[in-house]
Amino acid sequence: MGSTATPSRTAIVLGGGVSGLLAARELAAAGHAVTVLEATAAWGGCVGSHVVAGLTLDSGAESFATRSTAVADLAAELGLAGRIVAPRPGGAWVQLPDGPRELPKTGVLGIPANPWDPEVRRSLGLAGSLRASLDKYLPARVGASAEVTSVSALVRARMGRRVLERLVAPVVGGVHSADPGLLDVDMVAPGLRAGIRAHGSLAAAVAAQRRSVGGSAAKAGSAVAGLENGMHTLVAALVDDLRVRGVALRSGAAASAVERTADGWRVTTGEGTYDGGLLVVALPGPAAVGLLEDAVPALAGRSPGHGPDVRLVTLVVDVPELDRRPRGTGVLVAPQTPGIEAKALTHATAKWDWLAAAAGPGTHVLRLSYGRLEAADAAHPAAAGGDGSPVSRPGDATPVADRDLLAAALRDASALLEVPVQDKDVVGWDVVRWQGALPFAAVGHKARVAEIRTICSAEEGLRIVGGWVAGNGLAAVVFDTRKEIRALLG
Repeated sequence: MGSTATPSRTAIVLGGGVSGLLAARELAAAGHAVTVLEATAAWGGCVGSHVVAGLTLDSGAESFATRSTAVADLAAELGLAGRIVAPRPGGAWVQLPDGPRELPKTGVLGIPANPWDPEVRRSLGLAGSLRASLDKYLPARVGASAEVTSVSALVRARMGRRVLERLVAPVVGGVHSADPGLLDVDMVAPGLRAGIRAHGSLAAAVAAQRRSVGGSAAKAGSAVAGLENGMHTLVAALVDDLRVRGVALRSGAAASAVERTADGWRVTTGEGTYDGGLLVVALPGPAAVGLLEDAVPALAGRSPGHGPDVRLVTLVVDVPELDRRPRGTGVLVAPQTPGIEAKALTHATAKWDWLAAAAGPGTHVLRLSYGRLEAADAAHPAAAGGDGSPVSRPGDATPVADRDLLAAALRDASALLEVPVQDKDVVGWDVVRWQGALPFAAVGHKARVAEIRTICSAEEGLRIVGGWVAGNGLAAVVFDTRKEIRALLG
C-alpha cells in the first residue's frame, strides 16, 4: 500500500488532528507524496464540530490566541482571512466564593499587571492588593531562579495566596483543566520568568507580555479570535487543501506498529502496511511514545503524563433574559467556590456575533466544561505517565453520565448567570468527551518532552508534533508544527 513514489520522497503522518494535517500540508508543499492515517472517522482532533438544535457548533476549540500570527497566517493561506472575527468586547467574569467579579483586563493566566487596578482590587481586597504589590520590591531571582517551577509556586512567592486562589486558579483551571500547582509555568506562559529577570517584577513581566500582543487595554478573554461559522471551518479548509495537493487521507486506520526499514519507516494498520521515507507522529503523547518504543528503544519508560479528561456540555436554550449578556462572554470558576461543579462557562452567543445571528433573538448557546486535574491527582499513575487509557480521577467528582451532566449544567448555568435556565428551556443539548486530549504541562514535562524530541530527532526521517510537545492552544501547535517539519525537510 501507500504511494508509488520513491521512498525518499514519500511521507507518512500518523494522526489527523490539526498538527497532523498541517504537517501533511508542509510535506506535500515540499514535493512529497503524503499519506495521513487517522484512527477515527473524523479529522481535526480537538477542533471538531457537532450539530445541536440545528446549529453547527464547535465541539472543541472555538478560538485561538492572538499572541502570534501563526493561526491567522494559516487561515489566510487557506482563504479564510476574511472570516477571522474578534469576540464581543463584553469581557469575562470570575466566580469567587463571595460572588462574581469582572476578570481584570490586564493579566496573563490571571496574574495582574497592576495589583491596584480597580477590577483587581475588587477581587483581592485591600490586603490582597497590598501583598501583591510587594512583588515589585522582591529580588528578581524570587520565583525566577529555579530550573523549573509551577505556576502556583511562582505566583504565591511573588504575589501571594489571594492572587493565586482568586485570579490565577480560575483562569488556569478553565484554560488548562488543571491545578496551577501541577503546571510548569514555562510551558503554559513561555517567557514569563525571563520577563521577571528583564523587568524586575512579575507584574512588569505580565505588562510587557500584554503590550507585546497589543492587549494592554483589552478586556479579559479578548486576546483571542475565532472564525465566522466556527473554528471547525479551518479543518474543513485544511482537508480540502490536502485533497487538492493529492494527499492520501485514510480515516479509520489505526496504526498498530511502527518499524525501521532500509528505506525509512513502515507503519502497520488493520488494513495493511504503509512505507515512507519520512514519518511524522502527530498522536497524543502516551500513544506516540508507546507506538515508537519498539523502533526507538531509547524512548522506553519516557511516556508523558495523561492529560485531564474533560466533559463539555453544550446547551441551546430559549431564554430571552440572556439577551442582556449578564456575565459578558463567560465565567471562570474558582476551585473553592461552593455549589458549582463546572470549571468554566462560555456564553457563546454573547461571545460571537455570527452565532447570535444564526441562533436568533432569545436563543442562546452555553458551553460548560467539567473535569479538572487536581494537585492530589499528581501521584495517580495516569498523571505520572500512564498508558493513556481512560481512568477515573480521584480529585474530580463531577458527574459522568450524560443526563447527570445535563442536570449539573442547568444548575451551574442558572447560578453563574443568575438567570434561571431550566429543562423546559432546552431546545437541544450534547455532551462531548475529550479524554486526555489537553496536553498535561506538568512540572518537569518540558524537560521530559525535550528528551523525547532529542531522541526522535536523532532518528533519520522522524519527527513528533502535537499539543503535548508544543503546548496548549492552536497558536502554539501551528507554530511548532511548521518549525519541526521545516527542520525535518532540512
